[in-house]
Amino acid sequence: MVFSYYHRLSATQRRTYRKSDARTTVALKNEVALQMRAEAVAQALRGGSQPDVLAASQALVDALTNQLGAPAVRLRVLTSRPYDTDGELHGLYEPLEGDRLARISVWMLTAKQRRVVAFRTYLRTLLHEMCHHLDYELFGLDESFHTEGFYKRESSLFNQLVPGTPARAEA
Repeated sequence: MVFSYYHRLSATQRRTYRKSDARTTVALKNEVALQMRAEAVAQALRGGSQPDVLAASQALVDALTNQLGAPAVRLRVLTSRPYDTDGELHGLYEPLEGDRLARISVWMLTAKQRRVVAFRTYLRTLLHEMCHHLDYELFGLDESFHTEGFYKRESSLFNQLVPGTPARAEA
């Protein structure tokens, strides 16, 4: 399946899109260790402390990159999400640039009511940005497109980290 923007891509971008779409899973070597890291993120979110959420989230990201053999990525956990008329920004991936590590930014509070984001929403956002990192740094894609395969990789990671998750996509 291709999304509507596919037809506006160059031939090179279409090849990258198809490579991304064909890859639907990310296999983890030690799910249990990573599940414990994910649970630590859930506990930190329940506590509402930004430094604790950052520490637990960075530990999860480090464990994921180590297990997968991907380069390190720096994580920023910010408080309230920025928003405008187009909606809220949940996460942001900034690829490796020069000597600077690739960076993921995620927000832990909702934009308007400044409430702690639900764990599943937060984790999905973190994994979404991790998938961009993996596309560039592990899978060698020239670009990281939002393909059906991309979203399946995100779900693959989520379902391995949160056992007992129904097969349907959850926010």
